[in-house]
Amino acid sequence: MQLHFMKYRKLSYWISGILVLLSVVCLVFRGLNYGIDFSGGISMEVIPQSADYTVDKMRAALAEFKPELQAVDGGAVLVRVGLPKGSTDAQQNERVSQIKNILGDNVSYSQVQIVGPKIGGELIRGGILAVLVSFVLMSVYIWIRYRGGYAVGSFVSLVLDFVLMFGFFSLTGLEFNQTAIAVILMGIGYSINDKVVNYDRIDENIKRYHKMHMDDLIDLSVNEMLHRTVMTSVSTILAMVGLYVFGGIMLHDFAVAMTFSIVMGTLTSIYISNVILYHFNLRETKY
Repeated sequence: MQLHFMKYRKLSYWISGILVLLSVVCLVFRGLNYGIDFSGGISMEVIPQSADYTVDKMRAALAEFKPELQAVDGGAVLVRVGLPKGSTDAQQNERVSQIKNILGDNVSYSQVQIVGPKIGGELIRGGILAVLVSFVLMSVYIWIRYRGGYAVGSFVSLVLDFVLMFGFFSLTGLEFNQTAIAVILMGIGYSINDKVVNYDRIDENIKRYHKMHMDDLIDLSVNEMLHRTVMTSVSTILAMVGLYVFGGIMLHDFAVAMTFSIVMGTLTSIYISNVILYHFNLRETKY
């Protein structure tokens, strides 16, 4: 049975427009929930003095500070706590003292670092630069790889992917940190790869079926690649489910964001980049 994706091309434009508007509104009025990497905070590497003092007990003791805890090599635990905006050096040192008083003799300290607002600002600029450079390089690759409708479809869906990823972080309130930047770039890369595979099949079918209507040809191409697309997406999502369930709380946001990026990339490949091709005469496109 062949699915008729092009039948809903107008609906896909409306849904995409609504999602873009929602993303922009969220970014303007809610902004992003910057993590310690970008907003500044305290990072400590501690070693529990007994096996009974677990990460969960440590998290409960520091609950008022909303800490991030992660077990690392050698039995150590990485403790990360945010700081109020505009904290002075004295306030930062006071927060360190409060944490040490709470943990007491239950742990020893192998490393204590304070990420100030200046360093956080530099990391924000670095993250934005990484996203912009990646966007430009992907755009250049698309333009070199394709021409005409293929290039327009890929570029529009690329912009949509970036907007929706940032909108997702804003809407859900997931922590936006350096890991989030990596998730966005990985998700966009996954999405672009999916689009390239679909475009190659469409181009092959254009050369094979000279008189087939463009609606039917695009539907045929998508259906031929649908099994591969679904299997790749599902297998990757299952890996994210494993990370979410067994990877600990520190990997929850990563798994959720990656799952969204995979679903988003698959849908924009089918309903945006391919649908845009309908408006171009691909049989006259020259590489």
